[in-house]
Amino acid sequence: MDPPLVVDLDGTLIRTDLLLESFFVLLSVSPYKALKSLVGLPGGKAALKSRLADEAVIEFDTLPFNEEVLSFIGAEREKGRKIYLASAADIRYAQALADCLGLFDGVFGSQGTVNLAGGAKARSLCDAFGEGGFDYIGDAPVDKYVWRKARNVYVADARPAHLAEIRTWAPHAEPICLRHLRLKDYLSCIRIHQWLKNTLIFVPAIAAHQFFDQFLTVLIAFVSFSLGASSVYVLNDLLDLKSDRAHSRKKDRAFASGRIPILHGVILCPVLLSCSILLSLLLPVAFLQVFVVYYAVTCAYSFHLKKKLLVDVVVLACLYGSRLWAGAVATGIVLSPWLIAFAIFIFFCLALVKRCSELIDRLGKDRKDPVGRAYRLNDLPALQFMSAASGYVSLLVLALYLNSDAVRALYTYPDRLWVICIILLFWISRILLLTQRGEMHDDPVVFAATDRTSLLSAAACSGAIAISI
Repeated sequence: MDPPLVVDLDGTLIRTDLLLESFFVLLSVSPYKALKSLVGLPGGKAALKSRLADEAVIEFDTLPFNEEVLSFIGAEREKGRKIYLASAADIRYAQALADCLGLFDGVFGSQGTVNLAGGAKARSLCDAFGEGGFDYIGDAPVDKYVWRKARNVYVADARPAHLAEIRTWAPHAEPICLRHLRLKDYLSCIRIHQWLKNTLIFVPAIAAHQFFDQFLTVLIAFVSFSLGASSVYVLNDLLDLKSDRAHSRKKDRAFASGRIPILHGVILCPVLLSCSILLSLLLPVAFLQVFVVYYAVTCAYSFHLKKKLLVDVVVLACLYGSRLWAGAVATGIVLSPWLIAFAIFIFFCLALVKRCSELIDRLGKDRKDPVGRAYRLNDLPALQFMSAASGYVSLLVLALYLNSDAVRALYTYPDRLWVICIILLFWISRILLLTQRGEMHDDPVVFAATDRTSLLSAAACSGAIAISI
């Protein structure tokens, strides 16, 4: 009979790291407790893992499992082979996951002051099965300590270079599946498509007819703001791992699905922020001040404000508007009161549309009230009414502006601008209807920047502005 098959957990059976996973789950629920848990770090990793396991609740059935590894151990189990789980994670997490799957005959894990990784894991398995008395599936370089004591070496999610290095001392090492980190996934995790929202930074220069004069300045501001915003997006995805996996579309995000290791996100976040700050030094100091406010408010939103009724949509609207503010201070242009008023109502409308689309998605899938949000499914009619009212009020503000002296000072043929009101009336009404049908993107601003009809509407508005000048 074949010897027992021992399976690693983090990065092997699941495409995540339970230490980092538990930290961010706790950080999203109770930042104070998460930071307090770091007090255990001087006592070693095992003490830190134990503190996090005391507080952080992980939903094991939603974790991103490695299906190839599951299939392999399932096939071995059908042959009558004993299967064991050996993890550096806290023993309570390892046991809970084993109970969830029902595939294992025993569990090894970290407990007390013993961190079951590397040499410690190798010694524990040799004590239990004898040297060469077991086969081992692992994924990380640290697993070499165990592989060298195992009979057969199996490599999960093997990267070509890592597999080649292992085969220099274990020629018969067998990959269960290969892994290639793709640039596409990293662009997805920094949400480069969300940079479309930051084109709002160009609006103050366009509205003041200074676009070409200020182009380089605004371009630097755009890139700086986008890199900083991506830093927040990465942090937000790390905090939302649990809720994203419960969402029909967000479960496929790079970190939630395990396509990119959480550790890479921990590194990306400060790197992107540092690049953003360095670029901002080329601009007036007021731009950096605006960005600091944006970053602080966004972090507050990610940790706490997104769970507050209506506060979340007001904050979202303000975050959209902060891009106009950033574009203004970067170029030294004073924002028109008319533009500020229009922005308040149109962005509030779009923030409400975002919430409506989330509730409609849950209704369509017969799900209950959303987790981590203050809204209930029966709030939908009220939210739809508020979004429509806010959208049409923004049109009223625009109409009053078109009849003001400010327009006559900037445009030779101001009457031609009324075409914009008609186009926006159509566009806002269409956005509301598409939301009702459940056809709206998670972010309506990104939808507007990628939807063909929206782009044609924007081009028509640009044309109206051109012939009015």
